[in-house]
Amino acid sequence: MPEKPPFSPTVALLTVSRVWDVAFADALKPLGLTTRKYGLLGHIRATPDVSFSELARRSRITVQSAHTAVAAFTTDGLVEDTTARAGAASRLRVTAAGERLLEQAAERVAALDARFTEEYPVLTEGLRRQIEERMSRNG
Repeated sequence: MPEKPPFSPTVALLTVSRVWDVAFADALKPLGLTTRKYGLLGHIRATPDVSFSELARRSRITVQSAHTAVAAFTTDGLVEDTTARAGAASRLRVTAAGERLLEQAAERVAALDARFTEEYPVLTEGLRRQIEERMSRNG
C-alpha cells in the first residue's frame, strides 16, 4: 500500500476553499450574481466615483472587462456613471437597486459565514487572527 502523503496546508486550504467557492456561487446565482460580479459591485460601492482603470486594477481584470461588466450593471440599473460625458473620466456609483441587491447578497454571505463558523470554528478564528495581523502590519 502506498505511503500516505504528508499533510499539506496549501492543498487542504485549496480543497476547503473550492467547496466553499461552489457554495458561495450557488448562493449568489439566484440573485443573478457571480463571484466576480459581486466583487465588482462591492468595489464600486466601497469606492464611490471609482474609475474604470482603478476598478480593473482592484479586481485584477482588464479595463475592457471592467467596461463590459459595468455596461451590464448599468443596463440592469445597478450602477450609474455620474459623469457620462465624452472626454471626462468616468465616476461610477452603485444605485439604490444595486444597494438592495448587495444587501440581499450580504444576507446570503452571512448565512454561509455562520455555516462555515459552525463547521470550522478553529479555522475561522485562525483566519480572523491572520487577517487582523496582516492588516495591522499593512495599516
